[in-house]
Amino acid sequence: MRKLETVLDGYENVEVVPSLFVFMGNFCSHPCNLSFHSFSSLRLHFGKLGQIIGAHTRLKEHSRFLFIPGPDDAGPSTVLPRCALPKYLTEELQKHIPNAIFLSNPCRIKFYTQEIVFFRQDLLYRMRRSCLMAPSTEETSDPFEHLVATITHQSHLCPLPLSVQPIIWNYDHCLHLYPTPHTIVLGDRSEQKAFNYTGITCFNPGSVFK
Repeated sequence: MRKLETVLDGYENVEVVPSLFVFMGNFCSHPCNLSFHSFSSLRLHFGKLGQIIGAHTRLKEHSRFLFIPGPDDAGPSTVLPRCALPKYLTEELQKHIPNAIFLSNPCRIKFYTQEIVFFRQDLLYRMRRSCLMAPSTEETSDPFEHLVATITHQSHLCPLPLSVQPIIWNYDHCLHLYPTPHTIVLGDRSEQKAFNYTGITCFNPGSVFK
């Protein structure tokens, strides 16, 4: 929380504040699975996050805040796409930040003239683990660049077998990369990377707490 507050303090004092902030899970250090019983505490911490953001008057008035759940956040299951964070957890935050918007994972937004796709998943690790043949190093040996090329050619954010990553078929179109977006943000636990491929800017912002 302190690191985030430092970041917000910096943006609060710039001449023109950012119009959009995107928070991507996980929002809890422990997986919210069947053994997790601290939902009331998690709700309380979301409220504290709302207070921290709300203390920055200019950001609260002029910025929008998007919240996208991570793979270990609270939800009905681990299938994709994941629905937005439960209202029970977020309503305290929304009291402080009326501009907060809670989206599914993945999601596609239009930011002015740009279409941006956000996907929070430890995709690089899972793709490498499910890989049957090592990718060719003729053009590049960077695993992230191979990942970007794969999802771009497949036009799908998660081209994994259903046994590895179940998908709700009625909503599989949410994972499609058609029409092609301008930017893809892959929230991954691996190191920060950026790669421009066939006109698409794809990057992994990394973790703010590392």
